[in-house]
Amino acid sequence: MNQRKALITGITGQDGAYLTKLLLDKGYQVTGLLARRSSDTLWRLRWIGVLDKIDLIDGDLADVTSLMRALEKSQPNEVYNLGAQSFVGSSWDQPLLTAQVTALGALHLLEAARIVDRSIRIYQASTSEMFGLIQEDRQSEATPFHPRSPYGVSKLFAHWSTINYRESFGMHASSGILFNHESPLRGIEFVTRKVTDGVARIKQGKATELRLGNIDSTRDWGFAGDYVDAMWRMLQQDEPDDYVVATGRTTTIRDMCKIAFEYVGLEADKHIVIDPKFFRPAEVEVLLGNPAKAKAKLGWEAETSLEDLIHMMMDADMERVGREA
Repeated sequence: MNQRKALITGITGQDGAYLTKLLLDKGYQVTGLLARRSSDTLWRLRWIGVLDKIDLIDGDLADVTSLMRALEKSQPNEVYNLGAQSFVGSSWDQPLLTAQVTALGALHLLEAARIVDRSIRIYQASTSEMFGLIQEDRQSEATPFHPRSPYGVSKLFAHWSTINYRESFGMHASSGILFNHESPLRGIEFVTRKVTDGVARIKQGKATELRLGNIDSTRDWGFAGDYVDAMWRMLQQDEPDDYVVATGRTTTIRDMCKIAFEYVGLEADKHIVIDPKFFRPAEVEVLLGNPAKAKAKLGWEAETSLEDLIHMMMDADMERVGREA
């Protein structure tokens, strides 16, 4: 049997690193699309131990010709589109860039695959931020969307483009509507990692306070290592479809902070400072996913609790901060 091949956009991100490890463990040949936009983009792949086991191709979601060349060179059976400007806060400051990369980038990839090889199976990374101003207490695949940020709007364009190419051209294109998922590889700009890094600094005497915005908004947080397995399962199905991927449990940022502080023997209330500059122009107050379809059709469910996830992240950040001069 021929070795299966996968191309991953956004391979240098959190999900890209965990998905790469998963696919390599399953015997895939993995190629990553490398958009050179910052200095050291490879640290996650190095941290997880896969950098020397993959091929990297220069390319950018904003450049459809580079995507076509990447598909022709890597000849993948599966493509996972994880590339995006994915920080919600930054999308307010860079709405056009977010639209060009996150929205049009997905369309570029779909069009490139349509031209090069329609048999390629495509995974599109959708997001719970598309629900935004929620229309139902628990959000499922049937819940109406109402995005509340340029990021959410861009992801919704990409999501519907995926459905459109599936229905128009018979392509095996699926979307995973992933709720918040975290890990030790999460970027420092995201609130969970900001919290665990901040708590580690306070514990080790390198800081005294943790400045946050709205800590009463609630999220459905899971472990990225669990969620990439759902991505892979979607592309193994006979028919493409869209799936909510979530834990089904919601927690406030305030309570998430308490888990982190208590893990190292500190009291959250003594160190958290509410800073208005971290509030968003339009807030998404509550997100709670209903993953029943993913469980029924994919046989997938989250395995890592929020407590175990935060403890895992705290251990990694305590070690990182401890190594700093």
